[in-house]
Amino acid sequence: MPSKKPRHPSRRELSETPVVLPHVIITVTEAGALDVTVDGTAFPPPESGAWTRSTFGPLLDAITADRTITVRIEVHETDGSVFTDIIHARRPTRPTPAKNDPEAQPGKHTKNKDRQLPPLIEVTAEGFVPGEDTAVAVVASHTDATGTGHARALLDTAQFKSALRDGTGEVILFGRVSGTTVVRQLP
Repeated sequence: MPSKKPRHPSRRELSETPVVLPHVIITVTEAGALDVTVDGTAFPPPESGAWTRSTFGPLLDAITADRTITVRIEVHETDGSVFTDIIHARRPTRPTPAKNDPEAQPGKHTKNKDRQLPPLIEVTAEGFVPGEDTAVAVVASHTDATGTGHARALLDTAQFKSALRDGTGEVILFGRVSGTTVVRQLP
């Protein structure tokens, strides 16, 4: 019977996930304030006030040092329900040296030396729950629903490029917790 060799994680995989995650417990009080501990130690609120549901996003940013630390959180609600999740650290991005940067070492990054970064477009909207996962979708086209309520779309990948290039497209922000949906015209 042939045996499979066990898969060993790569060096990169080992360095991305810490062995022990900080354990964050957030308890919602009857008044709506949040009592927070990290590994059993109280995590004090900012001087401007208490942690509340509306400051949940800034609370997570403070605990994770702006998403540079992966943590395990438990949220204990007043009704006894418990929500548990892992908040992952963002992958660090390497800064791109400027062409005229005297600090940039010659010979490094020569493969992408003349590559231009794409212009960024900012789309903002309100009405989302702080810290909630928000989906971003670029609208490629529109279609009508049939009399039975079904909708069907055939997508041409060229539509995505033209919507971004000529600015005639739209973007949708969808809050997965709040259900908030906002449609904005691309600038």
